[in-house]
Amino acid sequence: MNKEKYIEDLQEIRTLMDRSTKFISLSGWAGVFAGLVALISASCAYYLLGSSGVTISNYTEIGERSFELKLLGLGLITLFVAIVGGIYFTMQKSKKQQKPVWDKQTKRVVTDLSIPLITGGILSVLLLLRGYLGIIAPLTLVFYGMALLNVSHYTRKEVKQLAITEIVLGLLAAVMVGYGLVFWAIGFGVAHIIYGVKMELNAKS
Repeated sequence: MNKEKYIEDLQEIRTLMDRSTKFISLSGWAGVFAGLVALISASCAYYLLGSSGVTISNYTEIGERSFELKLLGLGLITLFVAIVGGIYFTMQKSKKQQKPVWDKQTKRVVTDLSIPLITGGILSVLLLLRGYLGIIAPLTLVFYGMALLNVSHYTRKEVKQLAITEIVLGLLAAVMVGYGLVFWAIGFGVAHIIYGVKMELNAKS
């Protein structure tokens, strides 16, 4: 009896320590929302390509500043909407768990996530403005995957799985440069939705 009680106490202590070192307020619905936004954005990008007389397989170097600025604007809008949605769903989950939204774990995750994301974002913008459109999709996928991998030990196991998926898709997009938009839609759209749903189902089980 004492042995069983001892094991239960150890498990409870381990659970408390895990909660204190991990960002558990991350919502799977934030991932689903980001995925839907990414799919809409990819559809808009595809329309922009078509309206400019460009096909998916020959857009590696366009060099039209107006077209590049349109894509940059679309990317910034997509990022803004996805971030706002992520903050909203995270705040909702934090309220249900009665946990503060901005705590030590949140600061750590935001800091470690931001460094690779900002670096990759600046590099992508510089290359985009120089007309190297074909490399943007692989670059953003790989840097995003590295950013997720950087914070995966603070969050859920699904985040690490998503990180590896994004990196693999980015490398494949670098091999099949002409189909970067397709890989981008799969990585930021479909993968987010799949892992977001998986995260919510695992959280309820």
